[in-house]
Formats: sequence, C-alpha cells, structure tokens
Amino acid sequence: MKFLNVTFFVILFLIPPAFLQAKQDEEAGQHQEIYRELEIFANVLSLIQQHYVDEIDPREVINGAINGMLTSLDPHSSYLEPEDFKELQEETRGTFSGIGVEVTIRGGILTAVSPIEGTPAARQGIRAGDQIIRIDGEPTKGMTLMEMVRKLRGEKGSEVTLIIHRPGEQELKTFTLIRDVIPLNSVKSMFLEDGILYLRITNFQETTTGDVRKELNKALKKGPIEGLALDLRNNPGGLLEEAIRISDIFLDHGVIVSTRGRHPEQDMVFEAHIGIKESTFPMVVLVNSGSASASEIVAGALQDHDRAIIIGTETFGKGSVQTVIPMPGGAGIRLTTARYYTPSGDSIQETGIKPDVIVPFEQPVAQNVEKKNMWEIREKNLPHHLSNGKKEKDKPGRQNDDKEMEQKVQERLERDNQLRTALIILKSINIASRLQEAGDRGTP
Repeated sequence: MKFLNVTFFVILFLIPPAFLQAKQDEEAGQHQEIYRELEIFANVLSLIQQHYVDEIDPREVINGAINGMLTSLDPHSSYLEPEDFKELQEETRGTFSGIGVEVTIRGGILTAVSPIEGTPAARQGIRAGDQIIRIDGEPTKGMTLMEMVRKLRGEKGSEVTLIIHRPGEQELKTFTLIRDVIPLNSVKSMFLEDGILYLRITNFQETTTGDVRKELNKALKKGPIEGLALDLRNNPGGLLEEAIRISDIFLDHGVIVSTRGRHPEQDMVFEAHIGIKESTFPMVVLVNSGSASASEIVAGALQDHDRAIIIGTETFGKGSVQTVIPMPGGAGIRLTTARYYTPSGDSIQETGIKPDVIVPFEQPVAQNVEKKNMWEIREKNLPHHLSNGKKEKDKPGRQNDDKEMEQKVQERLERDNQLRTALIILKSINIASRLQEAGDRGTP
C-alpha cells in the first residue's frame, strides 16, 4: 500500500511537465502563426509602396491598418492619432468645438447617440437614432469613427452640412449647423415647485460631481429639498469615475457598479461610502434612448437600490468600459477592456435600463396649448376681480418675485410630458408621506 502511494505521487509529479510542454508548444505555434501574418502584412505594405498608382505615406497606411484592426473588435475601440488624443482629453475636461452630438457606429452606419443640450445639434433638432449618411457631401460609409468625429468638429463659427436618415421616415433630411464651443458646465438646475428640484446632467466630465454638489447646496440655501427630478435624458455618458461619484451622493451603502474584464485581476467592484447619507429626499430619474454608458450606471445603481423611480423609455444599452492607453508620440488607443454590471449583477449591454414607469415622449402641439390657455378662465383672470385680502408671503425654495423663472418652468412643463410625470410622482410621494405621518401621530 505504501508503494502504491509512492507510485501515485511519482505519476502526479511527472504529468505537469508534459502538460506544460504541450502548452508551450501550443503558444509557440500561435506565435509562429502571428509572425507569418505579420510577414504577410509587411509584404503587402511593400507591394503597395512599389506598385500603387500614387505615391503613399507608409505611416498613414500603417495607422489605417491599426485603426482597422481596432474597429474590427467593436464600435468603441479605436486608434487615436496625436490630434485625436488631444481632443479627447479636452472633451473630458469639458471644452471642445463642434456640433455637440455623441455618435457611434451601429450596423456600419454613423448614428447619433444623443445631442448635448444647448448645442447646435440639439437646437437644430438632431435626435437620438438619426443616421448620418453624409458629412459635407462625403459619404460616411467606410470612414473610421474618429475620422467622422474629426469632420463633425471644427472651428467655432464654421459650417457643416449633414444628410440624415431618420428611422421611420422615407425622405432624407438636410441639416446645416454652425459649430460652436460646447458648454463647459454639464449641470443645470431649477425648482419646479416649492421644494421640488430639477437637476439636469448633460454629460459626465471631470467637474460634474463638484457641479452637482454646488447646485444641491445652492438649492438647500433656499429651503429643504422635498423631491429631486434627476434628468439623464440624451446624456451620452463620459467618465466612469464621475458616474460612481454622482451615485455615491445619493447612496449610503452597497455596490454602485462592478466591472468584469478578460482576466480576474481586471474585475473591480465600486461601492458607496457606508454611513454617509447626503440625501434622503425622494427621487425620480428621467432616461431615454439617448441615455448611455455613465448615465446607465447611475440609473441602474439607483434603480437596483430602490433609491429612485426610473421613468421614460429604455436606455441606449452601452455596457462596456473603454480604457484610453497613451502611446509614444502623443497617440493613444481607446480599447474596450471590460463590461460593467449593475448592483444586481445584470449586464445592460444591448438591453439597456428598463424604466419602472414607461413614459414615451410626446411632441408638444402648439394648437393644444393655445386652446388650453383660451378655455382656462379663473376668477383671478377676470378684470377687476377681488383679492383675498392676504399678502403673498415668500415661499421656500423659490423667490416670489422671480416671475421670469416661474414662466420658464411652466413653459418647460407644458412641452415636456415626461417631466410633468416626474413632478406628479414626486408630489404624490410627498402627499403619501405626510398622510402616513399624520396617521402615525393619530395612532394611540
């Protein structure tokens, strides 16, 4: 019996080297195959240099080959030449010049993910899902993503003409846009009603978390926040770190997002800071098909932790993480390195975030608004009507004399049915909470 044990251990120690040798042989075979392919590449480059109809710049051809290699992986991986790498850094810092639309390649076609609010693209009516067929008369088919982005950007005041196919419509649309500096500030806010704050994040830049905190602190100086409508519609995403920090403002425990890469050491879990409860007010998050990447991280985290009610339409579904790797000479590579997962462990790649309450956006009809205003006659609208004898007092959260802001809010609510729904939900939660408190006080 003792002999058998010895024999077993001898065999056990003899097997691994055989397996190791087989693995080494397999890797050696793979390396030889790669070298053969690289030899083919070098031969093709040599033939192009010798026989192509025009003289070529070998560096441009090699860069094109590198770009083709990366774009064959997925729509978000690409080679960044020094100029492109510099522009990307400027964009994440919050300033660049262009038309203000996030784009991707979907089905081989340049497609708008979402226009950024307040930019030429948004003002001219570019929509999420619009397919850009031509830029200044040049077909986009066959271009790399960075080539197309470069053509969309340019000096402030310069023109660019887009030919667009809008899904569901037969005729192509032509848009001529004047390039402008894309706004630095990615956060805007205003009170919809007393205590009900509207907070809009247009994209996630290096300054976004700080800007959100400033807006919340500014609002708190006017009075308590009793509800927050967080608008992530048409927000194409941005920096993963900023999405995590924004989520951490509204969560005090648990996972915000996790990433899983090809290798276990690339797996990461990001959690909220335990015990730090910065906000307790009810929340509604507005999303649509233009909400992508970092926006989906925030919406998914708040939804999974039951911290907010998500309303609107299904999001874009970009559940991958891109790492920007600097290269020699000022170039860089944007490479998809991981997928991200919501706290519940779901990947939203392709599927997106499904709202708790589906509310499709309805285009406002001017006739209906006019008709509504025409027939809404109340006592206070009658000439020489009696007052109630009371002086209007200042209300928390909004200055009483700010008529211009009040009108702006009303106009916004008139044309935005999704935002109206968010306001109704927040008011309903507050009413229900007050009723519950009154009931608890009345319980013996």
